[in-house]
Amino acid sequence: MKNVLVIGSTGQIGSELTMNLRRHLPTGAVVAGYVSGAEPKGVLAESGPSEIADVRDAACLGAIVDKYKIDTIYNLAALLSAVAEKKPLLAWDIQINGLLAVLEVAREKGCAVFTPSSIGSFGPSTPHVGTPQDTIQRPRSMYGVTKVATELLSDYYFHKYGVDTRSVRFPGLISYVQLPGGGTTDYAVEIYYAAVKGEEFVCPIAAGTFMDMMYMPDALKGAIDLMEADPSRLVHRNSFNIASMSFDPEMILAEIRKRYPDFRMRYEVDPVRQAIANSWPDSMDDSCAREEWDWKPSYDLSSMTDDMIINLKAKLL
Repeated sequence: MKNVLVIGSTGQIGSELTMNLRRHLPTGAVVAGYVSGAEPKGVLAESGPSEIADVRDAACLGAIVDKYKIDTIYNLAALLSAVAEKKPLLAWDIQINGLLAVLEVAREKGCAVFTPSSIGSFGPSTPHVGTPQDTIQRPRSMYGVTKVATELLSDYYFHKYGVDTRSVRFPGLISYVQLPGGGTTDYAVEIYYAAVKGEEFVCPIAAGTFMDMMYMPDALKGAIDLMEADPSRLVHRNSFNIASMSFDPEMILAEIRKRYPDFRMRYEVDPVRQAIANSWPDSMDDSCAREEWDWKPSYDLSSMTDDMIINLKAKLL
């Protein structure tokens, strides 16, 4: 990678990934792509170039690629799971029609493409514990359907046209930088905000619901490391399971209470989010990522909790 376009640069992943890439590629151009109404602000706007980049506008994307000599596109434009259930047609338009536009630009101009998949690409008939890299994927959410299609389209463009497509199946991502944006796993971010503010937390996910989670620094490292991996080692490409930790609400509550003994939580289960969560894996087998490009996370639940609280206290108090 030398010059990179990040589509969706002001979102939960994109804002942090763009800044990481700018530090990682100090002599290259890392362009923050955004849509009108979601312009970069602060250090994101000041630290590098930005351009309007509607994922569905191939001509616009092609012009950016030419202007900055882009060789790699990170396509992060998406509606998250709970939002996608409320707006399924818009989710399809952004996540599939948008992906096709990106892949066509990449095919014409020789770019590599990273379009993340998710644990949402699995469904209730998928093995839930130690979910294999290659297994049945029959999701029942629009978010999950688009992620399966993303994997298949990305592989198609690699095998048919030689486009260098790569991706990971992100678990739930936890970060202190950006507020959640409507995902099923967002409770695992919101609970830390409540703890640091001294507020009671109302949990929308039922006790005993395990889901794979990951701290954002590990997710960003994985997204960068995969795009720089030796292509001759890659067997799967779209899309790699990557894992870090798996917990339910009671476990994260217990970890927070080690730091805030008086922290209170009660349950008001959201049936939409709970149904989605029930269809997702409890834990994924990421041995293929470890073998094919040396994936290895750095954070577990305890070390993530320490870091989240330190940073949220600096941010909120």
